[in-house]
Amino acid sequence: MKLAVIEGDGIGREVIPEAVKVLDAFGLEIEKVPIELGYARWERTGTSMSNEDLETIKGCDAVLFGAVTTVPDPNYKSVLLTIRKELDLYANVRPVKPLPGVVGVIGRSDFDFIIVRENTEGLYSGIEEIGYDLSWTKRIITRKGSERIAEYACKLAKKRKNKITIVHKSNVLKSDKLFLDVCRQTASAHGVEYGDMLVDSMAYSLMMHPEKYDVVVTTNLFGDILSDMCAALVGSLGLVPSANIGEKYAFFEPVHGSAPDIAGRGISNPLAAILCVKMLLEWMGEPRSQVIDKAIADVLQKKIITPDLGGTASTIEVGNAVTGYVMKNM
Repeated sequence: MKLAVIEGDGIGREVIPEAVKVLDAFGLEIEKVPIELGYARWERTGTSMSNEDLETIKGCDAVLFGAVTTVPDPNYKSVLLTIRKELDLYANVRPVKPLPGVVGVIGRSDFDFIIVRENTEGLYSGIEEIGYDLSWTKRIITRKGSERIAEYACKLAKKRKNKITIVHKSNVLKSDKLFLDVCRQTASAHGVEYGDMLVDSMAYSLMMHPEKYDVVVTTNLFGDILSDMCAALVGSLGLVPSANIGEKYAFFEPVHGSAPDIAGRGISNPLAAILCVKMLLEWMGEPRSQVIDKAIADVLQKKIITPDLGGTASTIEVGNAVTGYVMKNM
């Protein structure tokens, strides 16, 4: 197995090394391939990612990714969108599950759901023009894209509560009618119970009644917004991992971004990046991945936590504590 390790910018350079330490504790035969991408690379060389970098990534099986800062260039081509499209990472998967002892904005812990987001089309199609008086982006919804993300959501649902919620805005965006119809048809074909909600109503409901949901499937932009919003339910963006899954490749990244305001201070929360390692191990079929949940619960119980959770521990101290638990309890 070959794993591309991309720290990227900002706190990505701090949290990914801690996640790699946890991964190394499992003693697996994984060849790690370091690749430099992002804003710092662009500042030094004029490019954030070369064609050679992309070919190197394609030569790996999976990617562990930190964060990138957006390049201040109108001709900038997003590193993340490019990788997602080139590797055809069509399913963005974001689990929303509380961690022991961490209370989010609603003060509850009775929820455990997954947002499954179509990851290659919608408003992130990349087909757009920027002008002085008019700018536009083309929203693409295809039957193929809708079918395969619905298939993925149903596959997850079969392992859980056999229920999906389809999120859309077909009352205004007529292209969403195709997405909704295809998701309904796919769920019916798989014997999966389904319901649907308009995205604005869903945003409210997720904040008020998150326990009602299990697998949520939606389009690209809606999934991006809803999943970041739901980080408030678990208490911090520093606690939320994500996976981008394709037929051949997988890409794992924390959702917190590069956070330049705290970069370099050694206080960033590495738990989301470490939870990405858990998702990577699950994707690999590694049965010992659940020890990471136990390690994080132990660290939280002992209050070895970073300032975003009210603690005083450094990024490295948290990473060392999780790694130590994993090494002792596998």
